[in-house]
Amino acid sequence: MAKTIEEIQKKLDSNEAIVMTAEELKMKLKNDEEVSIDDVDVITCATSGVMSGTTALFHIPVAEPGSFTKAREVYINGIPAYPGPCPNELLGSVDVILYGTNHSSTIDEYGGGFLLKDLLMKKEVEVKVIDMEGNEFIRNVTIDDMQTARIIGTRMAFKNYNSFTNPDTSAQKSIFNVSPMEGPYNSYSFSGCGDINPLQNDPQQDIIKQGYKVLLNGAEGIVIDNGTRSTPEKPNLLLTADMKEMNPYYMGGFKTGLGPEVFNTVAVAIPVLNEEILDHLRVLNREIELPVCDIHGRHLPIDIVDYSIWDDAQLRPILHPDQCFHCIPCLCELYCPVNAFHKKPEIDNELCYGCGYCSVVCPRGVPEIDMKQIAINVNDKEKIIPVTCRQSDKKRALQMAEELKDAIINGTYKL
Repeated sequence: MAKTIEEIQKKLDSNEAIVMTAEELKMKLKNDEEVSIDDVDVITCATSGVMSGTTALFHIPVAEPGSFTKAREVYINGIPAYPGPCPNELLGSVDVILYGTNHSSTIDEYGGGFLLKDLLMKKEVEVKVIDMEGNEFIRNVTIDDMQTARIIGTRMAFKNYNSFTNPDTSAQKSIFNVSPMEGPYNSYSFSGCGDINPLQNDPQQDIIKQGYKVLLNGAEGIVIDNGTRSTPEKPNLLLTADMKEMNPYYMGGFKTGLGPEVFNTVAVAIPVLNEEILDHLRVLNREIELPVCDIHGRHLPIDIVDYSIWDDAQLRPILHPDQCFHCIPCLCELYCPVNAFHKKPEIDNELCYGCGYCSVVCPRGVPEIDMKQIAINVNDKEKIIPVTCRQSDKKRALQMAEELKDAIINGTYKL
């Protein structure tokens, strides 16, 4: 029997609706439990991953009105931002666009993602403006000083991802791995949260379409449209939300072999309106294809695996401090993409992204995490490759899906 969103919202308002996270639904299906349209009203899905299409729009006060006519260049903690399109003539403030993938010229291994997280954590950042005459104006600000601070994700929450290995003997730099990827066929990096990912659960976008509400890094946002490079087979989303309402835990920088990137977390509620929507929600990791490509380019396919690498995988490393030799340098600290590892040894759980790379580089096995392995066919020979880097964090995705579920149940988030 079909339902409407209005009918489901009325059930929610009267505490009669059944809301589950995607993970809860998948566990029921894996346990061979029957789930009908009468058994569930809303499913909350989420994904967290490196999302290079992240931009930020800021309005920043810099100097007294009349101090300069027009900004020519703007830098925030050494990261270039782009003034305009409005010149803000003589106002002493600037509108700027900042890319999450831009790198700082003054702070090593620091990019837009790390800056955005610093702003969300209420830290001061240095803004430098160079006007059309070459005069410099410098001011330290926080996000509270900005009238506007908004994230615009030009492509987020992809339904389909590629994954990567290196067939060559020489290491290859790439944004798809924490450091230059070694080879041949001894490293594997992937992205995507599999069967809890929003667009995997709504592949025809019956629900997730223009104007639909989402959570972006914990803030209520909307789908503007499908994102750049989106296709019906491989859709992604153009999203926006107010940064001032975001949770810094869900967003930040992520260092790669080609410099810092940016990660985000997106959650979406899918009302179960009919059998077709429920049927799409029944998708499991083993049914979702994950193409394996040559790290030298996404246009170089090798084989196809699936997202069962998430099934029963550990989401965070276990530490064995007694095995630590206090190496100088500490490779875990050196290569941690989110600066969560400290050579005491300890891991900052608020920063850790569960990528697992610390367990790969540590010669003493101090951090340990089972990230499983894949099997691919190359020239009629099977290659078994360990997962060495995850650029998506299922733990953060699960947490945001749970947060969205709670907000829907307590009425603070309406469909």
